[in-house]
Amino acid sequence: MPDISIDPVTTDQSPRTHRSVLPPLSRRSFLVLTGTAAAVAASATSATARGLPAGGPIAHGNPHGSAAAAGRAAVAFLQSATDAYPTLNTGPRLPQSYADELGLFSTAFVYDSALAVIALLADGRRSAEETARVIGDGLVYAQEHDPVYSDGRLRQGYNVGPYTFYDGNPQPYGFVLPDGSANIGWQFGFLGTAVGDMAWPGIALAQLFARTHDRRYLDAAVRIGTWITTNTWSTQPLGGFSFGVNGANVPVPNGSTEHNIDCVAFFSMLRKLTHDKAWSEAADHARAFVDLMWDPATGAFWTGTNDGVEINRFPVPLDTATWSWLALREKQYASALDWAGSALAVTDDASAPTSQLPDGERLSGVTFSTASLTSTAQYNGITVHQQGVWLEGTNQLATALLDRSRGGGDKDAAEALLVQTRHAQDVLGVGQHLGGVEVDGGIVAASSLLDTGFGFGYFQVQHVGATSWFVFADTRTNPLRLRGSS
Repeated sequence: MPDISIDPVTTDQSPRTHRSVLPPLSRRSFLVLTGTAAAVAASATSATARGLPAGGPIAHGNPHGSAAAAGRAAVAFLQSATDAYPTLNTGPRLPQSYADELGLFSTAFVYDSALAVIALLADGRRSAEETARVIGDGLVYAQEHDPVYSDGRLRQGYNVGPYTFYDGNPQPYGFVLPDGSANIGWQFGFLGTAVGDMAWPGIALAQLFARTHDRRYLDAAVRIGTWITTNTWSTQPLGGFSFGVNGANVPVPNGSTEHNIDCVAFFSMLRKLTHDKAWSEAADHARAFVDLMWDPATGAFWTGTNDGVEINRFPVPLDTATWSWLALREKQYASALDWAGSALAVTDDASAPTSQLPDGERLSGVTFSTASLTSTAQYNGITVHQQGVWLEGTNQLATALLDRSRGGGDKDAAEALLVQTRHAQDVLGVGQHLGGVEVDGGIVAASSLLDTGFGFGYFQVQHVGATSWFVFADTRTNPLRLRGSS
């Protein structure tokens, strides 16, 4: 999520950028600004060693009735997010990323849209696949109907429904503007193009092609891959692919470990689907960068680089620990999952002064980064909770542990995390809305307000991204591998 902090609780609804001494920005935040960026990392011990839940039932029961019902409710939330504005969006469209309560209105981030496509395909039911195709068609439409560019790029986010901005300026349209162009997210500045925000839609479109054999999806994925290799191939000493461009189309020179992991997965899919060896070269170029980020002494991937020359080692976030396993499945890097499950383990207890959990509640999982554990940042006057659970990351870890499946410990740890997520689904985000209509079944982004350490926070608001990762874990789906591939 971008580093616009909107307080969904108070009446002060003016968007603000969190200003503090910031490390390089993550994929989710840099495009709002014009500064530097780099993304995630990880390191090692035992996934069950410290802080993860021990499993078993939690008080209050499960209002969704069963684990299977919880999974169905999550998928229904993704469909509701896609259909939030039925009178305006009758054709290709994208899902609204967050419930209305966050204050980002109808913003649809392409990263979340890509996750939703893969999650809906993982569900397997016909209605879910139909919604996946609608979102895939939305990504293709956005690519083909950008108001400025025709080079295959996607923007960070789009508007998919009407709203009145904080300054009183009305935005009455849906995903498609009257002139036929895609409704890009200009109000919040979500106009740039990041490599990770290209690779994930490319992965989703590749997965759609593999399922449907509709050539439009593969063609669009190839255009995305071509944009990445044409515009971000780095010749700096560390190599890999640089960050992308900001909203003014100015290149951002940073290199992200997370992005390059995305590229390894994406380009490997394109190689398999097109049989074009050029994609192997691109995957190898990204992989070489990822390998350079590995620190064998700690069993960690560093964050990336600010300039293509020096490695950035702080903060250490979760994503590259989980995604490196899902994309690479390399035994030499498997310890990153264990580090994530130990070093980033948190337990949010309602009795803590900065917790936002309902009275009597307690929830365990993992947080975003090492910086999250010590941050004292405030968003709209609310102090972050250092033990806030990042639900998207918690489900990333569950997904990766189930995929690694090393003995019984991985499965037990993953199942314990899923118990926590299902409980969060039951008791957090109740009464929230999409397009003004109350929704159920979504997973909130965080159990309590948390700071990522990358200049933005996560809130207790239902989120397409967190919900999609829950579906991946629930269905034992690795989103970074073509379904059926080894």
